[in-house]
Amino acid sequence: MGNLNRTIDQVAKEKGIARDTLVEALEAAMVSAARKKYGSRVELEAQYSDDTGEVEVFLFKDVVEDVEDTTTEIDLESARRELDPEAEIGDQLGVKMDTESFGRIAAQTAKQVIIQKVKDAERENIYAEYKDRKGDVVTGMVQRYEKRNVIVNLGRAEAIFPYTEQIPRENYRQGDRIRALILEVRRTQKDPQIILSRSNPSFLVKLFEQEVPEIAEGIVRIMCAAREPGQRAKIGVRSSDADVDPVGACVGMKGSRVQAVVQELRGEKIDIITWHNDPAHFVCNALQPAEISKVIIDQDNNTMEVIVADDQLSLAIGKKGQNVRLAAKLTGWKIDVRSESKEEKITGESFERLLSIDDMDEETATILFDNGYRNPEDIAKATLAELTSFMGITEEKGVQLLQGALRYLANPPEDEFEDPDDQEDQGLPDALGDESTEGQGEQVDEKTAVQG
Repeated sequence: MGNLNRTIDQVAKEKGIARDTLVEALEAAMVSAARKKYGSRVELEAQYSDDTGEVEVFLFKDVVEDVEDTTTEIDLESARRELDPEAEIGDQLGVKMDTESFGRIAAQTAKQVIIQKVKDAERENIYAEYKDRKGDVVTGMVQRYEKRNVIVNLGRAEAIFPYTEQIPRENYRQGDRIRALILEVRRTQKDPQIILSRSNPSFLVKLFEQEVPEIAEGIVRIMCAAREPGQRAKIGVRSSDADVDPVGACVGMKGSRVQAVVQELRGEKIDIITWHNDPAHFVCNALQPAEISKVIIDQDNNTMEVIVADDQLSLAIGKKGQNVRLAAKLTGWKIDVRSESKEEKITGESFERLLSIDDMDEETATILFDNGYRNPEDIAKATLAELTSFMGITEEKGVQLLQGALRYLANPPEDEFEDPDDQEDQGLPDALGDESTEGQGEQVDEKTAVQG
């Protein structure tokens, strides 16, 4: 077989596989080759010798008085003469085998075992290298298409770039270099699956981390991000240093930093927003460039009613609802946008319905309305303890209100839902306000609710 030390060292270096792994593969291959010749019932062991550079294979035989199977047994006299002078009946002794006698088929088996072991070791190395790199940005070369997925060569490994993780309208050709986020690394029976993404919000965050030194240093933090890949994105940023403007740091001198990210994302517009602890304040920031008149928060349902001037409605909602949709994703709140005129109409109607409840006076209606009870349904769902927690509402009054609300719902006024204004076209006013680069909605409702 010759000295294998140099070959082992060369393969270990080229494949990046530990030398011990290759030695184990050789030993396993020689055992497989021996079994090919002698069968599976024999007991074998292989040992690699660094001194000789050879793999020695030993066949273990039992020392017996009368030999019935020469392959697995040896008589006491022969054992003492050939193997161990102190051998006794019942001992098991290893007989060194002539590996050259294994034959062509056995040698082919050994070769296949070595190849398989090397492949397994390479796969394990690749998985070990990438399993802790989830969330990293890597650069690779487009290798080929498999259906609609792109196979990307990362050097030592191939990655899958699924169609669902690609930016819409981006095209890739063989040989193109692309940057993408490692979204997931999966261990499979074949090669490890490295999943890439360019549409995930984390890819946008990582690009900013690479472009903005203040983020890398931890002075500025990206608190949240939301994207509609290829179209528009929003990120919420904050600074731990009062002297550092987080938005300015991300924008850079003359917009150089944000433009570098925009170019990588093929022109995707990016809104950089100051993050705030107060959810209402943050939602107002997220709906920029629209100016917000009032925000009403419903903590229980995780919703916010956002009231804007009529001429700001299109800006708040955005083209095809994109602005408010991204704001909802960014903040995690369900956002209900209304114009001031619509809100005045709804508020007036709601207050009138509260006053229609038996035993309801204007002062009590005002208290309840200001605390989120906008209609008889809200009163009917409340508990007596909740109603009497407000100043001026006694237990007796609370019982009267609950009973009155239930009577109202059981026999609502005939004109309850007959409002001619509800039949009007709910389109935008003619004047759309600021015709900025953010884009205006072509036709949107005056009331738009978006779930984050």
